[in-house]
This record gives sequence, structure tokens and C-alpha cells, in this order.
Amino acid sequence: MIEIDDGAAGQRIDNFLLRVCKGVPKSHIYRILRSGEVRVNKGRVDAQYRLEHGDLVRVPPIRIAQASEAAQAAPVPAAHFDILFEDDHMLVIDKPAGVAVHGGSGVAFGVIEQLREARPQAKFLELVHRLDRETSGVLMLAKKRAALVNLHEQIRENRMDKRYYAGVHGEWASDWGRRRAVKEPLHKYLTADGERRVRVQADGLASHTVFNLVKRWPDYALLEAELKTGRTHQIRVHLAHLNLPIVGDAKYGDFALNKDLARTNARPGLKRMFLHAYRLKLAHPATGAVLQFEAPLPAECRRFIDQLNDLNQGETPETDTHG
Repeated sequence: MIEIDDGAAGQRIDNFLLRVCKGVPKSHIYRILRSGEVRVNKGRVDAQYRLEHGDLVRVPPIRIAQASEAAQAAPVPAAHFDILFEDDHMLVIDKPAGVAVHGGSGVAFGVIEQLREARPQAKFLELVHRLDRETSGVLMLAKKRAALVNLHEQIRENRMDKRYYAGVHGEWASDWGRRRAVKEPLHKYLTADGERRVRVQADGLASHTVFNLVKRWPDYALLEAELKTGRTHQIRVHLAHLNLPIVGDAKYGDFALNKDLARTNARPGLKRMFLHAYRLKLAHPATGAVLQFEAPLPAECRRFIDQLNDLNQGETPETDTHG
């Protein structure tokens, strides 16, 4: 018997059971719901039932098959990430580049699975938003369902201020000034080998990014990106559309340049994608207080900027005061 607290209130019973009964196939979860073996306050419920605070849920005994040897050999490793903020409602971390936010699409596990493994006592822990695997920076998780619902509402209503730093290759056009808005619609599609991609397409989803020039050198620039919508790969595709591909972007970038920059002794050199979620501003989901989280630019990105500065000594790169 499980009594529902604030952490699970509002959650659908099927999702709650999938979480409580780790390793049990979805088909079995839905079977025990249909058969009435799961009871809420001594009554039958369907899979769409939303739990309420104080509900008593009976979870029947469930036998599960022995895990395969492969699964036993590769457990999810617990991981600890740099914490930018934490309270009873939310957890904000600085995600490193190269780590997926969740498992799937050939990735065995990600940040969410590793954090759940590291915090077995946590009753509720869910991603509020996503970052691409090769993007670093501010990543927010909810520790209560009510917080998750509130934060998703802020995202839908564009009340969160998300800022990224992007290192790009190309020339920032002089007639753009310091600020360039892009409102090109984006369309998701799959490549012939099943890989997810995005392109600018007239009948795509409305998308809006604002780019602010922070600093520029011959052939390169450091930009601040403001996300006004949150489409998949939005910043990367909008920049490629401007002929300013992100340095190190393996999907939409300049592949020959990326290969040169990744060479051991390259100057400037970079072996990752230069996209970093450096700032997030929002209202606290419980108190409404304004919060701002910042993740410092990673060392490899700072080194790339330092090398550009060194290579262009004697010239005066244009600089802005963003950030």
C-alpha cells in the first residue's frame, strides 16, 4: 500500500506504476490495471486516472523475469553533477558536454537515469527541459510534480529567459548591427539511416531566436542566443541558415573545419561543439521569486577564445558587454 504525497499527486496512475515497478514491462502494468489488481482507495481505476494527495494505492505482488546477463553487466552508474541550485522543489545542474539528458536512440542512459541512481531516496525527479548531448550548461529538474507543471507552464508562455553562448565560424554581416532576430520555421525529419534532423522549411513550426554579437574576430564570432521558442536544434539550424555554423557542430556545421580544429596541435583548437546554456532566468515554481542561474563557460571554450585573441593580437576585435 502506497499513500500518495505531493511528489506524486497529479500524476497518471500508469506513469506512477512504471516508476514504482522498475523493470516491469509496460504491457504488464496495463494488464494489472485492466484486471483490477491495482486498487486506489479500494476501487478499480483505469490507466488515465490522476492520483490525488492522500490516495491509497494497492500495488500487487509482481514477478519479473531475471535480468539478462548483458543488463546485469552494464548497470547505470550513479553520477554527481555540479549543482547550481537546489531546494525542495527543484534541482539545477551544470551539464557537461557529451552527456545525454536521458537514455534512448542508442544511448543506454543519461543525466536523469544517473541522478535517479545517485538519489535512490528521491520520490520524484523529472527533467523540466532538454539540452542536446553536445551542449553544456544549465539544466533544470523538478523534484515535485507541482513544480514540474508550473515550470512547463512558464516555458509554454515564454516566461523563461534562456541564454546561450555560441562560437560560430563566418562573417557577422555589418548591416545586422549588434542584434539579429531569426524567425525561420523549422521542420523535423529523419535521414535515410534514421537519424533525427531539422531544417528550415516554409510549413515548419514557428521558431524565433535572437542573436546578440558579443565579440568577433576574422572568420569567427562569439554570440549570445536568446531562445524565444524551444524547437529541437533551433539555435544550431538558425545559425547554419545564417551561414554562421557553430564551431564543432557535427550535424549542421562545417565538417572539414571541425576536423581541422579537432587536430591535436590545432590553434585555435576545439574538440567539442561550442554551444553552452550559460543563463536561465525564471520565477520559482512555489514562491514566485525571480531566480537566475548561471553556468560558467567551460575551460575548453574559454581556451578557444583565448587562442583567437592571441592569434589576432594587434587587431582590435569588436566587443559587446552581454552577459
